[in-house]
Amino acid sequence: MEFTLKAQDSKSKARAGVVKTAHGEIETPIFMPVGTAGSVKAVHQRELKEDIEAQIILGNTYHLYLRPGLDVIEKAGGLHKFNGWDGPILTDSGGYQVYSLADNRKIVEQGVTFKSHIDGSKHEFAPERVMDIQRIIGADIMMAFDECTPYPCDYDYAERSMHMTHRWLERCIKRFDSTEPIHGYSQTLFPIVQGSTYPDLRKQSAEFVAKQGREGNAIGGLSVGEPAEEMYEMTELVCDILPQDKPRYLMGVGTPANILESIKLGVDMFDCVMPTRNARNGMLFTSEGFINIRNEKWKDDFSPIDANLGGYVDTVYSKAYLRHLVHSKEILGAQIASIHNLSFYLWLVKEARQQIINGTFSAWVDPMIRKVSIRL
Repeated sequence: MEFTLKAQDSKSKARAGVVKTAHGEIETPIFMPVGTAGSVKAVHQRELKEDIEAQIILGNTYHLYLRPGLDVIEKAGGLHKFNGWDGPILTDSGGYQVYSLADNRKIVEQGVTFKSHIDGSKHEFAPERVMDIQRIIGADIMMAFDECTPYPCDYDYAERSMHMTHRWLERCIKRFDSTEPIHGYSQTLFPIVQGSTYPDLRKQSAEFVAKQGREGNAIGGLSVGEPAEEMYEMTELVCDILPQDKPRYLMGVGTPANILESIKLGVDMFDCVMPTRNARNGMLFTSEGFINIRNEKWKDDFSPIDANLGGYVDTVYSKAYLRHLVHSKEILGAQIASIHNLSFYLWLVKEARQQIINGTFSAWVDPMIRKVSIRL
């Protein structure tokens, strides 16, 4: 994997770059649609590529390991061939899912034992095992196995957890470097910075991760309930330490405003389930603000969902029609809303990238943050 910086904003830490992978190039800043079980919910691969213009999608190690299972994915020739997506894929290591299974898992130095949310069967994830699983899945970018601490989290627990995540990272790196890709193309490993919302721990973790010299780095353990200002404070601190010549991935973030604020701080890559999850509940993000399409005010609004986006669903379908579909519980409603929200997120980061390249980002970003934060 290669990362090339193309432009940097003169008044903030925002930057535009290109990540080269075995399955294509990714222009940063970038938002990555989440395809937890090998599928971005309610969206075809053709729509991802042609309508949404996604450049990379996510899969999740935990979910894919449980279903359909590694034997199926390996027989298919990896996730790309299994799900028909020929662009880059990033896989989460399962650390966040372990965090969310608080009542059904046990964390020890060796790794994590947990019960499947599907059938209650017992399983074990150790750093080495997680590397092996991601080799089989065949992601272009693999994530190190880590523990995501909750918020709030006391200092002693956060410190112990961080050091264990570092030891796990060393084991991930050893396993990754001693094995080869099994599907005929290169893969890369991103470490994850932890440390909760404690500046000294975040500094220690970022310095430890930076010393590993991997091709990219991630920031985890944020967007788990902490105030936005604390998230930005930790993100800025970490971005100032992580190498300038490597992409930085802020995991699980977030709202359009969160993304723009974090681009200002030097983040290059984002993912979040919010665009598709909110779409299924009738919440739409637009270039003029966000709307609840279920509201009566949209009943006879025959204007496009968002004319500024210019995509198929945003020029063909009206707010009134989408409201009708959502109220009628038509599956098409969830599909149109999901495509729209993802299209908006990809439009937003593409617009931010162009503003950085043009040298106009700092004048553009704060008014845009205010605009996307308005409830229409």
